[in-house]
Amino acid sequence: MDPNDYLEQSVRDVLTADDPTLDDRIAHAALLLAVSGATAEADRLITHWQSRTERPATALAATPLRARAWAMLFERTGKPDWAKALPPLDLDAEERTHTAWLAKPVSDLEGALPPGIVAEIANQVAPSRPNPLRQALATGDLAEWAARAGARPDVAALAATRSLVPRLVAGEDPLGLEDHVEAIAGALIAALHERYPREFGTWPELLTEILQLRGTGTPLTPATPESIEAAEARLGIRLPDDYRDFLRTTDGLPADVVFPRLLGAAELREKGSVVVLSEPAVILLSGGYVVEVDPMLGTSVHRSFRDLLTRHASLLAG
Repeated sequence: MDPNDYLEQSVRDVLTADDPTLDDRIAHAALLLAVSGATAEADRLITHWQSRTERPATALAATPLRARAWAMLFERTGKPDWAKALPPLDLDAEERTHTAWLAKPVSDLEGALPPGIVAEIANQVAPSRPNPLRQALATGDLAEWAARAGARPDVAALAATRSLVPRLVAGEDPLGLEDHVEAIAGALIAALHERYPREFGTWPELLTEILQLRGTGTPLTPATPESIEAAEARLGIRLPDDYRDFLRTTDGLPADVVFPRLLGAAELREKGSVVVLSEPAVILLSGGYVVEVDPMLGTSVHRSFRDLLTRHASLLAG
């Protein structure tokens, strides 16, 4: 599989797809991380999914195969908090069922017809043969399985194969994703935060939350109405209402390790056709929009100053 293609499609689904598709994507990605030896990243992704969607953990184990996969993993790793609601399974019975499923021949028409009586009859009469992916799992040939796995590997079938779980948990990483697991988890968590933005209440509540998340007790000191009016007269513009509300709540904000210092009203300055809102000059006011320039991630445009700080708070909370 191509990690970049997989991540692009997964992020798109998290941002735009319906709820069942979103849950399916998160379930698959979490299992993908787990079978790549990154169980902590899998748990982190699922915890964020739960906090944003408030849907039950059972949505991530909606099929018998996925439920079996998680159960086999938990036998080795222990059950994390998010999985406490998943019903216990008889692992010996599940192993027998899975072993029989791996050995079952697959019809040439399997998956080609929509579920229903027509598909059942057609599959019964169509020629069948061993499935090479299932054979690879049954024989423990992870290299063969990975070579045939395709763009969206059946990681549930892999994790449900009890004899292979010790190798997966030990970090064998058949898909070679070791260098990509943090990027996959991080991008999907960021997409969840964008799809389900956290509500932070009033300006004082938002800014107090940011300072608390940063671990600092810096007090909020409002700009005076006179200093805001003087800044507008100097710049020759009226500042956006939400930015004026920010200044009325605090006259600037200290920097943290990933966010620049936000200037006070008396420090605002013009730079060409934009107004500089931060030091260094990476947050700018241009044409009513707030532009954030990141040398690593590129340029982002926010509809308002509050949107910028809400995103900052969400990332801190994540």
